[in-house]
Amino acid sequence: MGNMMMSAGCIAALAPLDRGQFLKTLALLAGGTALLPLLDSSAAESAIVPADDDRLHVERALYPGKTGKVRAYLARPAEEGKWPGVVVVHENRGLNPHIEDVARRVALEGFIAVAPDALSPMGGTPEDSDEARTMIGKLDMESTNEDFVAAAAYLKTHPKSTGKVGCTGFCWGGAMANQMAVRSPDVSASAPYYGRQPATEDVPRIKAAMMLHYAELDERINRGIPEYEAALKKAGVDYQVFIYEGAKHAFNNDTNPGRYHKEAAKLAWQRTIAFFKEKLKT
Repeated sequence: MGNMMMSAGCIAALAPLDRGQFLKTLALLAGGTALLPLLDSSAAESAIVPADDDRLHVERALYPGKTGKVRAYLARPAEEGKWPGVVVVHENRGLNPHIEDVARRVALEGFIAVAPDALSPMGGTPEDSDEARTMIGKLDMESTNEDFVAAAAYLKTHPKSTGKVGCTGFCWGGAMANQMAVRSPDVSASAPYYGRQPATEDVPRIKAAMMLHYAELDERINRGIPEYEAALKKAGVDYQVFIYEGAKHAFNNDTNPGRYHKEAAKLAWQRTIAFFKEKLKT
């Protein structure tokens, strides 16, 4: 590879890279992106907040939903106390290690976070992400929506909860976070990331404060923004819209080097946490 070759010593001398940069560098050294699938379960899945972080209590939980018992991942601060709840909704690849990591990140900010598994009626999320995506497409969406509404009710009454509940979601989960705002009276604040907008006629049902995150280069999803924003204004909903320059759909997913945008993800996350602290802790 000529002058693209780098010794192990040279690599060690470089400044630390974030996960997206690390994967892109390795792919370049390998002569393309063929190496990336081999890294998906190792470097790409390494957590920002380890599952055994002693600042947190984590557990597998079950709660009653429309389809029966819904599996979920629950994370909260380890110390005694009560915290506002946040439902974390996964992408169309199911409840995977990345979303569990996101739930832990939420918990470290002083919340009790629950990440439901939409594929619970089918036995839960499989390890194969492509299989999970296929299964997501077969879900009955009316029942699935109700399973997530039930997650908000579960958090509201959880013994470690203050009774205030918010939600956030990504891609497929962003659409679900919009639907939770429409359907759940228990949701006080919703922060969907690049999610499909709800039907315009449903927007007046939203009582939650909304923080909407979109990627500049996400043309398909962004086509729905003007109509959604007009409906939010007309309904008098408390809302904010942020569009992140240079970012693609799924920019928050730091395990996806082709889409992750470090600056956009960091800013959106700071805004989301501040939003939840304002709306759920006061």
